[in-house]
Amino acid sequence: MLMLPFVGALFAPLLTRVMKHNAGWVLAAVPLLVFVHFAGMLGIVGSGATVSAGFDWAPSLGLRFSWYLDGLSLTFALLISGIGILIVIYSGGYLKGHPHQGRFFSFILLFMGAMLGLVVSDSFLMLFVYWELTSITSFLLIGFDHGREASRRAALQALLVTGLGGLSLLGGLLVISQATGVNELSSLLAAGDALRNSPLYLVALILVLGGAFTKSAQFPFHFWLPNAMEAPTPVSAYLHSATMVKAGVYLVMRLNPAMGDTAAWETILPMFGGVTLAVGTLLAVRQTDLKLMLAYTTVASLGLLVMLTGFGSDKAIEAAALYLIAHSMFKGALFMVAGLIDHETGTRDITGLRGLRKAMPVTFVAAMLAALSMGGLPLFFGFLAKEEIYAALGAPEGWQAALLVVAICGNALMFAIGFAVALRPFVGAAAKAPKAAHEGPMSLWLGPVVLGASGLAAALVSPIIHRFFSSPTASAVAGSPVDVTISTIPHLGVPLLLSGLTVALGVAAYLGLDRLRGAMVGVLKTIGWGPDQGFDQALRGLLRLATGLTRVIHNGRLDIYMTVTFIAVAAALLLPMMLFDELPSIPSIPEFRFYEWGVLAIAVIGVAAVVHARSRLTAIVSLGIQGFAVALLYMLFGAPDLSFTQFMVETLSVVILALVMTRLRLAPTDHRPFGQKLVDMAIAGACGAGFALLLLKVTQLPFDDRLSQFFNTYSKTIAHGRNVVNVIIVDFRGLDTLGEIAVVMVTGLAILALVRIRSKKVEVRATVAEEA
Repeated sequence: MLMLPFVGALFAPLLTRVMKHNAGWVLAAVPLLVFVHFAGMLGIVGSGATVSAGFDWAPSLGLRFSWYLDGLSLTFALLISGIGILIVIYSGGYLKGHPHQGRFFSFILLFMGAMLGLVVSDSFLMLFVYWELTSITSFLLIGFDHGREASRRAALQALLVTGLGGLSLLGGLLVISQATGVNELSSLLAAGDALRNSPLYLVALILVLGGAFTKSAQFPFHFWLPNAMEAPTPVSAYLHSATMVKAGVYLVMRLNPAMGDTAAWETILPMFGGVTLAVGTLLAVRQTDLKLMLAYTTVASLGLLVMLTGFGSDKAIEAAALYLIAHSMFKGALFMVAGLIDHETGTRDITGLRGLRKAMPVTFVAAMLAALSMGGLPLFFGFLAKEEIYAALGAPEGWQAALLVVAICGNALMFAIGFAVALRPFVGAAAKAPKAAHEGPMSLWLGPVVLGASGLAAALVSPIIHRFFSSPTASAVAGSPVDVTISTIPHLGVPLLLSGLTVALGVAAYLGLDRLRGAMVGVLKTIGWGPDQGFDQALRGLLRLATGLTRVIHNGRLDIYMTVTFIAVAAALLLPMMLFDELPSIPSIPEFRFYEWGVLAIAVIGVAAVVHARSRLTAIVSLGIQGFAVALLYMLFGAPDLSFTQFMVETLSVVILALVMTRLRLAPTDHRPFGQKLVDMAIAGACGAGFALLLLKVTQLPFDDRLSQFFNTYSKTIAHGRNVVNVIIVDFRGLDTLGEIAVVMVTGLAILALVRIRSKKVEVRATVAEEA
């Protein structure tokens, strides 16, 4: 079932070519089937059981491709597929007539499959693969209108921020695996305090939160999410309210039983979540674009969820579970309302929208239903979430009182923004818009109506919702059974008083929204610099650094490249032996036979000839003497095949190099100053000494003949060859040999190109001379 969205993505362009925008109704069957499949597990998971399965992918490495369903992952899977049904239908109407609508359907289904895989993953490997796949597919969706520079920038920004977070997550998962010895989330959750008691806990926490905070746009990484509103509205409604941006929230909720209940967890998460909540709501007040207003409140809502998850109490976990569900419904509906208004009027600027209630009555009803839930008013699911938030934060101790203040002010401002989006465009005298407003087609208003009404229906049947969704989700996050019992009937107490205070502040903020906006504009002008601008500055700085480093390292001088390479070789050979006291003992000179002295003399004469050669050509020819001496050694020690190969290689090398030297315009002699020669001699001597000492160290170690026995045993039985050396080269190291042949071929082609360039230059000069 996890593969079904990917299959649908494969056929979406063809189906769209045949059915045009109506393909959305047919493609909605893909998430519908997924939704029905997961809905069939509500009874099992609602009873407290879990569902897990998988198969071994790399057993020798302990890697499995496995999935795990409990209350948290099942709730996410149903939100992803359920809202996905409405988004696919909405996309058909919203992008009607777009030349690339089929491609859009493919992208949205690919993202759906990636997100589903992420939330049901059990193995660390599977989790990371799907995590990165959501970043890639969201990049494609955000940059869908690739002809616009703003879309390309937003897509690149989202990819870079979440991609870096993905690398951080990968590091965290590797550290967790190292600390606990497990590679699956279910095993980690069952390991109790194993991770918390590990000395690697803090490292793992920082790395994991790096992935979660970037994906869920926590301060200071919040800037990419509002910029992602450059994407078509179906993307905003799906990725940035119910799915992708909640991936980081899902991760911290999933890991709460294994990493929570520590001072670091209960400090970092509430602090960053609270700051994100405050920043998101204040920046939302500044905006006049409907989508941006909603985007910044999404940032704030994600901060609220992170803050509640890190708070540590069961009530806070219950509040997070309720708000997770409520937010997906009302924010998805409001995003689609914003897109519907833009689609039918040609603008999203709230200052130029008025009096749409008569022209768009269905949209108005859907918007009000969503706003009532977002505002946390009675009879709506958002009210249940808000009451539970204040039940959790209502009796704070110490610095936690600041979190309560932030929660009240943040909820009040979200109340004001929610009603500003849902009410202001529809009331008052009709304003002139770029397009004559009228109600959109069913494909556009179906999603907002269903999600808006769901916020009301879910609250009215809250005992059923708690049984199958809220309680299993909260239990999975808490790591122990949690029973959510809050109802739509208000109960006198601190939570209700705080809720009333929030509504009062929200109404005041709504009425004074224009003045608040002006004040925020002034504040932001005073501050000036922000993370979004900092992102651009960081990229420019990175490009300057890369350019400067490239000019230093890749300066076009071969002599510098060779010098740096040989210095690195010498350091790699000598430093480890010196630092770890692994230098070999220098043996005494053995007694050589007269012909062995002869070979040694040939090698010494060759070295002297190379050093004292008056021309480069003489040096190259003299260099072949060294290879011939090595070939003689092979022959003396019983390896005639290697000796023959060495003779051939040295002969061909000398011939080819000599031919090349005659065709290239190079100085016939070495013009290096004496000081440079001394430096080069020292580097060459260090490389030679490094190789010599390494070989001595290797020969002084006990010989392990297991590899020799393996080749002797299997060369004939497996490769059917008696010559062990040939079998190693051709069969056991066949790909290595192929690579060496490829290198020789590429080198030959490069030499041929140089020679031909030289020949053409000579011909051009000759022609010019003749004409002159």
